[in-house]
Amino acid sequence: MGLALAISAAGAAAAQQTTVIGERYAPTIWVDPDGCEHWVMDDGWEGYMSPHVNRQGIPVCRRGNVCGVMNTDQLFRTDSAHISSAGRARLVNFFHQANAVSYIITGHTDSRASDQYNMGLSLRRANAVARVAAGAGARIADVRGYGERMPKASNNTAAGMAQNRRVEIICIR
Repeated sequence: MGLALAISAAGAAAAQQTTVIGERYAPTIWVDPDGCEHWVMDDGWEGYMSPHVNRQGIPVCRRGNVCGVMNTDQLFRTDSAHISSAGRARLVNFFHQANAVSYIITGHTDSRASDQYNMGLSLRRANAVARVAAGAGARIADVRGYGERMPKASNNTAAGMAQNRRVEIICIR
């Protein structure tokens, strides 16, 4: 009786399994924001692309550094995430000349609006720059919006606020 019950339970488990037909898996390579390149195969195996490791066997990843700071006053109108045509041309030129493996785009604002609004605006602006970069053939590792949370200068003066309204481009080499 116990054997029949076990066979019956195994049959029920097999009947509940489903096979998805029509989905196609493509092996993937991506770059993390820290510059580490990863790969994954369809059977779930995952690994690092870097052949270089430190003494502990941990992969040595690429380094990222801020390679471009775009003043958002020159790219966007106030309260807008639409890039001007002149700004778009500057960005395309920048991405064609930067020669990085991939990029991290970060948006920043001054403190004149609410934190929630500034977080959204900075992310929309960073995404707008990332779309231009992708259109220029650049590989985007990450897009982040920091709002007013990472000021470059004091928000107590107009000059300081202007420095805080920026999009930073981090090049991963």
